[in-house]
Amino acid sequence: MMLNEETTVPDAALPVEEFKAHLRLGSGFGNDTVQDAVLVSFLRAAVAAIEARTGKALIEHDFSLSVSSLATTDAVAFPVAPVTAVHTVTFVDRAGAETSVAGDTYWLERDTHRPRLRSVGHSLPQIPAAGTMRVSFTAGFGAVWSDIPADLAQAVMLLAAHYYEFRNETALSEGCMPFGVTSLIERYRPIRLGGGAR
Repeated sequence: MMLNEETTVPDAALPVEEFKAHLRLGSGFGNDTVQDAVLVSFLRAAVAAIEARTGKALIEHDFSLSVSSLATTDAVAFPVAPVTAVHTVTFVDRAGAETSVAGDTYWLERDTHRPRLRSVGHSLPQIPAAGTMRVSFTAGFGAVWSDIPADLAQAVMLLAAHYYEFRNETALSEGCMPFGVTSLIERYRPIRLGGGAR
Protein backbone atom coordinates (compact mmCIF):
# COMPACT_ATOMS: atom_id res chain seq x y z
CA MET A 1 0.00 0.00 0.00
CA MET A 2 1.26 3.47 -0.92
CA LEU A 3 -0.42 6.75 0.03
CA ASN A 4 0.62 9.93 -1.78
CA GLU A 5 -0.49 13.49 -1.17
CA GLU A 6 -1.37 14.91 -4.57
CA THR A 7 -2.05 18.46 -3.36
CA THR A 8 -0.92 20.41 -0.33
CA VAL A 9 -2.85 22.63 2.02
CA PRO A 10 -2.45 26.26 0.87
CA ASP A 11 -0.87 28.73 3.31
CA ALA A 12 -4.07 30.80 3.16
CA ALA A 13 -5.98 27.94 4.83
CA LEU A 14 -3.72 28.01 7.90
CA PRO A 15 -4.76 30.19 10.89
CA VAL A 16 -1.71 32.44 11.01
CA GLU A 17 -3.51 35.42 12.56
CA GLU A 18 -5.20 33.21 15.16
CA PHE A 19 -1.83 31.66 15.96
CA LYS A 20 -0.30 35.12 16.46
CA ALA A 21 -3.11 35.90 18.90
CA HIS A 22 -2.56 32.56 20.65
CA LEU A 23 1.13 33.43 21.08
CA ARG A 24 0.20 36.98 22.15
CA LEU A 25 2.54 38.47 19.60
CA GLY A 26 2.50 42.24 19.24
CA SER A 27 0.46 43.83 16.45
CA GLY A 28 0.01 47.25 14.87
CA PHE A 29 3.63 47.59 13.90
CA GLY A 30 5.14 47.91 10.43
CA ASN A 31 6.75 44.47 10.67
CA ASP A 32 3.65 42.46 11.67
CA THR A 33 4.25 39.88 8.92
CA VAL A 34 7.99 39.39 9.44
CA GLN A 35 7.46 36.07 11.28
CA ASP A 36 4.67 34.74 9.09
CA ALA A 37 6.87 32.22 7.24
CA VAL A 38 8.17 30.85 10.55
CA LEU A 39 4.67 30.64 12.03
CA VAL A 40 3.39 28.84 8.93
CA SER A 41 6.21 26.30 9.24
CA PHE A 42 5.32 25.56 12.88
CA LEU A 43 1.61 25.29 12.03
CA ARG A 44 2.43 22.86 9.20
CA ALA A 45 4.64 20.81 11.52
CA ALA A 46 1.91 20.67 14.15
CA VAL A 47 -0.75 19.72 11.59
CA ALA A 48 1.51 16.95 10.23
CA ALA A 49 2.14 15.60 13.74
CA ILE A 50 -1.56 15.61 14.66
CA GLU A 51 -2.47 13.95 11.34
CA ALA A 52 0.18 11.27 11.87
CA ARG A 53 -1.05 10.51 15.40
CA THR A 54 -4.74 10.43 14.50
CA GLY A 55 -4.85 9.20 10.91
CA LYS A 56 -7.07 12.18 10.12
CA ALA A 57 -6.59 14.78 7.38
CA LEU A 58 -7.48 18.12 8.94
CA ILE A 59 -7.93 20.39 5.91
CA GLU A 60 -9.22 18.91 2.67
CA HIS A 61 -6.66 17.99 0.04
CA ASP A 62 -6.20 15.27 -2.56
CA PHE A 63 -4.54 11.88 -2.18
CA SER A 64 -3.89 8.79 -4.25
CA LEU A 65 -3.82 5.32 -2.77
CA SER A 66 -2.15 2.40 -4.58
CA VAL A 67 -2.68 -1.19 -3.48
CA SER A 68 -1.32 -4.37 -5.04
CA SER A 69 -3.66 -6.78 -3.26
CA LEU A 70 -6.98 -6.69 -1.40
CA ALA A 71 -7.44 -7.77 2.22
CA THR A 72 -11.08 -8.51 1.34
CA THR A 73 -12.56 -8.90 -2.12
CA ASP A 74 -15.34 -6.34 -1.68
CA ALA A 75 -13.57 -3.38 -0.01
CA VAL A 76 -10.43 -1.27 0.23
CA ALA A 77 -9.81 0.53 3.52
CA PHE A 78 -8.46 4.07 3.33
CA PRO A 79 -5.51 4.76 5.66
CA VAL A 80 -6.71 8.33 6.26
CA ALA A 81 -10.08 9.83 7.24
CA PRO A 82 -12.50 11.47 6.79
CA VAL A 83 -12.74 10.75 3.07
CA THR A 84 -15.17 13.16 1.44
CA ALA A 85 -15.03 12.05 -2.21
CA VAL A 86 -13.64 9.32 -4.43
CA HIS A 87 -12.70 10.73 -7.83
CA THR A 88 -11.34 7.82 -9.84
CA VAL A 89 -10.40 4.18 -9.50
CA THR A 90 -7.83 2.93 -11.98
CA PHE A 91 -6.08 -0.37 -12.57
CA VAL A 92 -2.45 -0.18 -13.65
CA ASP A 93 -0.86 -3.33 -15.09
CA ARG A 94 2.84 -4.15 -14.80
CA ALA A 95 3.52 -2.52 -18.17
CA GLY A 96 1.98 0.74 -16.93
CA ALA A 97 -1.21 0.55 -19.00
CA GLU A 98 -4.17 2.10 -17.19
CA THR A 99 -7.81 1.01 -17.17
CA SER A 100 -10.51 3.12 -15.51
CA VAL A 101 -13.14 1.45 -13.35
CA ALA A 102 -16.73 2.59 -13.93
CA GLY A 103 -17.98 4.86 -11.14
CA ASP A 104 -21.24 2.93 -10.76
CA THR A 105 -19.40 -0.22 -9.62
CA TYR A 106 -18.17 1.17 -6.30
CA TRP A 107 -19.26 3.52 -3.51
CA LEU A 108 -17.72 5.34 -0.54
CA GLU A 109 -18.54 3.94 2.89
CA ARG A 110 -18.01 6.88 5.25
CA ASP A 111 -16.59 6.13 8.68
CA THR A 112 -14.95 8.20 11.42
CA HIS A 113 -11.85 6.04 11.60
CA ARG A 114 -11.83 3.61 8.69
CA PRO A 115 -13.71 4.71 5.56
CA ARG A 116 -13.75 2.18 2.75
CA LEU A 117 -14.18 1.92 -0.98
CA ARG A 118 -16.91 -0.70 -1.34
CA SER A 119 -18.09 -2.75 -4.27
CA VAL A 120 -21.67 -2.34 -5.46
CA GLY A 121 -21.70 -6.07 -6.18
CA HIS A 122 -20.09 -9.01 -4.40
CA SER A 123 -16.50 -8.03 -5.15
CA LEU A 124 -14.31 -5.36 -6.65
CA PRO A 125 -12.68 -6.12 -9.99
CA GLN A 126 -9.53 -8.21 -9.71
CA ILE A 127 -6.21 -6.34 -9.63
CA PRO A 128 -4.01 -7.34 -12.60
CA ALA A 129 -1.10 -9.69 -11.84
CA ALA A 130 1.90 -7.61 -10.69
CA GLY A 131 -0.30 -4.53 -11.09
CA THR A 132 -2.02 -2.08 -8.76
CA MET A 133 -5.33 -0.42 -8.04
CA ARG A 134 -4.99 3.36 -7.76
CA VAL A 135 -7.73 5.32 -5.99
CA SER A 136 -7.82 9.12 -6.26
CA PHE A 137 -9.73 10.78 -3.43
CA THR A 138 -10.17 13.84 -1.23
CA ALA A 139 -9.90 13.67 2.55
CA GLY A 140 -10.26 16.26 5.30
CA PHE A 141 -12.83 17.85 7.59
CA GLY A 142 -13.32 20.80 5.24
CA ALA A 143 -11.63 23.37 3.03
CA VAL A 144 -11.19 26.05 5.70
CA TRP A 145 -9.81 26.06 9.25
CA SER A 146 -13.21 26.62 10.86
CA ASP A 147 -14.37 23.24 9.47
CA ILE A 148 -11.94 21.39 11.75
CA PRO A 149 -13.40 20.14 15.07
CA ALA A 150 -12.57 22.62 17.82
CA ASP A 151 -10.56 20.17 19.94
CA LEU A 152 -8.31 19.21 17.02
CA ALA A 153 -7.84 22.86 16.08
CA GLN A 154 -6.89 23.63 19.69
CA ALA A 155 -4.46 20.70 19.71
CA VAL A 156 -2.73 22.15 16.63
CA MET A 157 -2.46 25.56 18.30
CA LEU A 158 -1.01 24.08 21.49
CA LEU A 159 1.50 21.93 19.62
CA ALA A 160 2.54 24.70 17.24
CA ALA A 161 3.04 27.00 20.26
CA HIS A 162 5.12 24.27 21.91
CA TYR A 163 7.30 24.03 18.79
CA TYR A 164 7.60 27.82 18.69
CA GLU A 165 8.52 28.20 22.37
CA PHE A 166 11.07 25.38 22.30
CA ARG A 167 12.41 25.98 18.78
CA ASN A 168 16.00 26.23 20.03
CA GLU A 169 15.76 23.41 22.57
CA THR A 170 17.78 20.29 21.75
CA ALA A 171 17.32 18.40 25.04
CA LEU A 172 13.67 17.42 24.55
CA SER A 173 13.15 13.73 23.96
CA GLU A 174 12.30 12.53 20.48
CA GLY A 175 8.55 12.52 19.79
CA CYS A 176 7.80 14.84 22.73
CA MET A 177 4.15 15.93 22.72
CA PRO A 178 2.53 17.96 25.51
CA PHE A 179 -0.09 16.17 27.62
CA GLY A 180 -2.80 18.68 26.70
CA VAL A 181 -2.32 17.80 23.05
CA THR A 182 -2.43 14.05 23.57
CA SER A 183 -5.62 14.31 25.63
CA LEU A 184 -7.33 16.46 22.99
CA ILE A 185 -6.55 14.07 20.13
CA GLU A 186 -7.17 10.81 21.99
CA ARG A 187 -10.73 10.24 20.77
CA TYR A 188 -9.64 10.73 17.15
CA ARG A 189 -6.98 8.04 17.23
CA PRO A 190 -7.93 5.01 15.12
CA ILE A 191 -9.31 1.92 16.81
CA ARG A 192 -7.13 -1.09 15.94
CA LEU A 193 -9.24 -4.23 15.80
CA GLY A 194 -7.28 -6.18 13.24
CA GLY A 195 -5.26 -5.97 10.04
CA GLY A 196 -8.15 -6.42 7.59
CA ALA A 197 -10.51 -3.95 6.05
CA ARG A 198 -13.54 -5.13 8.01
